[in-house]
Amino acid sequence: MTFVLVLLGVYTAADGAGLTCAGAWPLCDGAVFGLFPANWPSFVEWFHRLWAMITGLVIVGTAVLGFRMGVATEVRWALAGATLLLPSQVILGGLTVTRYESLILLGHFLTAMTIFTLVAFAALRASETALAMGGRRAGLLTAAVALFPVYLLFSPRVVLVYSEAVQVGFYSVGMLIFGATLATALTSSGRIRYALVGAGTVLFAELVVGRQTYGADGERLMLLGAGLAFAMVVYALTAERRDRSRSGGLPSAQGD
Repeated sequence: MTFVLVLLGVYTAADGAGLTCAGAWPLCDGAVFGLFPANWPSFVEWFHRLWAMITGLVIVGTAVLGFRMGVATEVRWALAGATLLLPSQVILGGLTVTRYESLILLGHFLTAMTIFTLVAFAALRASETALAMGGRRAGLLTAAVALFPVYLLFSPRVVLVYSEAVQVGFYSVGMLIFGATLATALTSSGRIRYALVGAGTVLFAELVVGRQTYGADGERLMLLGAGLAFAMVVYALTAERRDRSRSGGLPSAQGD
């Protein structure tokens, strides 16, 4: 739900749907939750709000349930962190409508990606599947490597016009690769984990600033970051396969 919410936020901003509010935020045109939208942008704006409200309630409910059930400490605090960030995200979301400024947009996407990272971390750590993911690291990393050309294709103004659909594609693929690096980093150790943490950090930064307007130097920097992240994931995949071959095809004991 958080993954979809980020994509809805990207589309809402790219479509300029917040402009339907003009100076009347938070009621905007009064089309509550898009039940009677005045136009398509109005529906987009209100549906984004509705999905954000439901997702926020699910995050809060999951955090409360986690504390009541006494799940692992790191899972509880990750969910608590995501919950504590929700009010600031609502405020920043409102400011992106009333004061459309670069720093506000940056803060809004930074908070969104942080919440996504925290809930993804909690889900991976809480899942028994994650504990056995060591045997599937190579598959996840191979998928991440295969997605990088698509990530570059959708990168800001490199090949395609940075339209609403291209922006949603950029964030969809980028977040999938980021999720793969996070999942594999949690079940790895040593040089593989360091490489994946480095790749994930670069991708996180690119996704935060991906909607900003910048010139040729900024575009080159984005490409350089993508290339660096790609190289680190390829290195992790190569090291993972080498370790598995040395252990006779079995997942290494480290991190499993």
